[in-house]
Amino acid sequence: MALVPASGIGKFYRHSAKTIRFARHGCANRPFFHIVVMERRKNQHQPVIEQVGTYDPYPNQYNEKLVSFNFERIRFWLGRGAHLSTPVAELLGLSGFLPLHPRSYLLAWRHRIAEEKQLQESEEKAKVNQSDAEKNS
Repeated sequence: MALVPASGIGKFYRHSAKTIRFARHGCANRPFFHIVVMERRKNQHQPVIEQVGTYDPYPNQYNEKLVSFNFERIRFWLGRGAHLSTPVAELLGLSGFLPLHPRSYLLAWRHRIAEEKQLQESEEKAKVNQSDAEKNS
């Protein structure tokens, strides 16, 4: 699905910087993302060069978030100098295509700390409830 030169992109298109990023689709409150190759400009509403994958952030009935990649085309575009956006780099790291992104480590660390804190609070509540039950009996 290449762009034709008559679409206004001309010779600039071939030599411009590219990025692999998300393009949001779907309805309000129900996003669905296409992983696309675009020119690297600030304008988000520009023509897509190629779609190289999809990502559904909402879990299905098996509690799975569905992601699909065309690794051959991603490898091709990275070889041609395309840049990756941070969310796409995280997904590619989790899939094993690239090393894990540092933000993935940070997010896992935050979740681990929050889970430990919640566990400590629940243990403290259980101790308080137990001591109250002993006082009442």
